[in-house]
Amino acid sequence: MSSVRIKGLNMTYDLFDLNGNENVAKPLAERMRANNLNDFIGQTHIVAEGSLLRRAISLDRLGSCIFWGPPGTGKTTLANIIASTTHGEFIKLNAVQAGVADVKKAVEQARDNLKMYNRRTYLMLDECHRFNKTQSDSLLPAIEQGTIIFIGSTTENPFASMTPAIVSRCRVFEFKRLSVAEIRGALEKALKDKRRGLGEYSAKLSEEALEHISRTAGGDLRTAYNALELAVLTTPPQSDGSVEVTLADAEQSIQQKALSYNEDAFYDYLSAFCKSLRGSDSNAALYYAMRLIEGGCDPMIVARRLVIHSSEDVGMSDPNALVVATSAMYALEKTGYPEGIIPLSNAIIYVCEAPKSNSVIAAMDAAKRDAREVRDDDGVPPYLKDNTFGDGATKAQSRVYKYPHDFPGGYVDQQYLPEKLKGKVYYRPSDYGYEKTVKEIRIKKGKRD
Repeated sequence: MSSVRIKGLNMTYDLFDLNGNENVAKPLAERMRANNLNDFIGQTHIVAEGSLLRRAISLDRLGSCIFWGPPGTGKTTLANIIASTTHGEFIKLNAVQAGVADVKKAVEQARDNLKMYNRRTYLMLDECHRFNKTQSDSLLPAIEQGTIIFIGSTTENPFASMTPAIVSRCRVFEFKRLSVAEIRGALEKALKDKRRGLGEYSAKLSEEALEHISRTAGGDLRTAYNALELAVLTTPPQSDGSVEVTLADAEQSIQQKALSYNEDAFYDYLSAFCKSLRGSDSNAALYYAMRLIEGGCDPMIVARRLVIHSSEDVGMSDPNALVVATSAMYALEKTGYPEGIIPLSNAIIYVCEAPKSNSVIAAMDAAKRDAREVRDDDGVPPYLKDNTFGDGATKAQSRVYKYPHDFPGGYVDQQYLPEKLKGKVYYRPSDYGYEKTVKEIRIKKGKRD
């Protein structure tokens, strides 16, 4: 048998074994892709034993759905698992490359499969948020009639980025970033797997190196696999042929400096940053933010916390705080490090120096509690109901509704809450910042606080 040893690899392949040659050319992330639900990593909230999605897949009763989540969390992998377990046909398209003609061809093929062989067809569409309205409209009738089972995969919120008509006919499953423990387990498995992984290298990662890649991958398993493969392939072997990857190797492979503090200290710094924002100490908040970032923390983590606190601790006392914080997060995302740290610092100072109020979160929690506990299935006052298609009685009731713009100041007192919650007050403005003005306006209107 003719064989060849590929330079840099401790593996021998048959020259005529096309599958073997093709396999070695694939990235580690592709080779380690799970091919059944038992090997699938993460997303236990949707694929755990007994879950709706798992039952639907095992019984081949899956309806149209959309997988939504960050990259490297298993969306395409789960779609491939469905393809390998279903008894139907499977067509895969990419929304970036596919046009209306490709969709029509897939629908026609699905229609033939159903008519001639009574076989369902699954249409997997990667980056489905990139489909425009025309492309979506060409797909809609087939989904509606059940000609195809649509499986969309996207990193964008489908409720905001996709045609509502498509989303309303699909079950949306949200994928979460993988935990550090899940990524670490996957990397350890890849190091031992001699058939698909890096087992032939006898590679060993130091505890610090393994922890660094697992943590800085940011919940993206593909990123972690790529960093591991690069570290192993580029680290010179020892005299016995084994490969030992150090923390320095890991840092270079994932292009991120190791955090200069342990996990407990990371959360302590993050907590101190949040409490400094709440405490209006811009000096401390800036220090803890820079301590986190300079230690290797993703600046977007700091930006996301800032956005939350701009509403949680400032809220209506200065509504502009949320605008400044979200603008800084957008600027950071688009310009990157280090330039993006400038608008981020600007926003940190703004949120710190703004007047503080937790009225918004207090109102939200109270309303959420009543929404869960107070059952009033037909509690909407009749004059607030949609009367577009109502009968005569409904239209008569709608005339009781007082149109605010018909009254001085664009305001009129009338009951909006359900009867069971009549008179309930959730939002109570404070005496600070803009909320003081809001309070004065409410008093003039005769509103209860």
